[in-house]
Amino acid sequence: CRVDGVVAEELGLRGKPHPDSYLKAAQELGVPPQQSFVVEDAVSGVEAGKRGAFGLVIGVDRTGHPQDLREAGADVVVTDMGEITVDQVDNLFNSQTHARPSAIAHWDQIRAGWAGKSVAVFLDYDGTLTPIVATPDKAKLSPEMRDVVRGVADTWPTVIVSGRGREDVAALVGLDNLYFAGSHGFDIAGPQGTTVRNEIGKEYLPILEQSLQIFNERIAGIDGALIEDKKFSIAVHYRLVDEASAPEMERAVDDVVEKFPQLKKAHGKKVFEVRPKLEWNKGKAVLWLLDTLDLARPDVVPLFIGDDVTDEDAFAALEDRGLGILVSETPRETKAQFSLKNTQEVGEFLKLVCGFRSEA
Repeated sequence: CRVDGVVAEELGLRGKPHPDSYLKAAQELGVPPQQSFVVEDAVSGVEAGKRGAFGLVIGVDRTGHPQDLREAGADVVVTDMGEITVDQVDNLFNSQTHARPSAIAHWDQIRAGWAGKSVAVFLDYDGTLTPIVATPDKAKLSPEMRDVVRGVADTWPTVIVSGRGREDVAALVGLDNLYFAGSHGFDIAGPQGTTVRNEIGKEYLPILEQSLQIFNERIAGIDGALIEDKKFSIAVHYRLVDEASAPEMERAVDDVVEKFPQLKKAHGKKVFEVRPKLEWNKGKAVLWLLDTLDLARPDVVPLFIGDDVTDEDAFAALEDRGLGILVSETPRETKAQFSLKNTQEVGEFLKLVCGFRSEA
């Protein structure tokens, strides 16, 4: 069917950003808006798609300002529809069932819930404070984001909770006014002058050293393979590896876990990880820090922002007592209550969190 400007005028339909035309088209097709998707290159058209509660809104950026379309409510932004396949559209559409509201758009609601309370801030690093990059050494914190994190840490108790080794992520952040929980929370330390220290699974370090030697022998020769020693865990990255070699790398990981049953395999974004088989994760590390820093109080709201599946443990731990925010362009199943699309939005939201102190 066709519901263009001429038809809309004949029917007395309001123009964009009102969703009338799109809703009329869906009605003519006999399909509910929730089971339809909108493709738009104009901000007003994207707004119309969101106002009409369509299942998916795809923004097409023709001006070089994709953020304008995202801010208007686009679920995904491309520069040309040729960039996206029918299967990808189908996956995106289905993923909207897991969509979480924008933490920025709902800041007034969040702020109201925090009235009269303090905030404890927990932040993942890769994919949250920095974009995901080809190799870990390229994930540099921008000067702008460093200033934002410094401001947050000056305002509220702040912890970086990362899968990276603690010393590694501390060096990358380059700030001395916050706490670090490295290796998914197995290695925790506070700023200089504090007594906060916790190392979970130190007895596993000799086994991890043996595992590292095996990986160096079996995997290091594969083109693009990267083995990252995080002290309390070992990451085997295959982002730059030929697809045909990835199974060989996973077999090596499985063999190590079989050889050392004290270890377990975990998955991340294009990475396998071996770590101690202990009931410890980012969520337990966050709860330990709340208790240790005397922040497990009704007047303190724990906030965790992260992008990885390993962050789900923290979201789950804070589900009934704090706030979880997932960083992802595409919705996925999560325990987080809100979402942010990218690191830029993380920076914008953290500025709001800083400003909340001045309101108190």
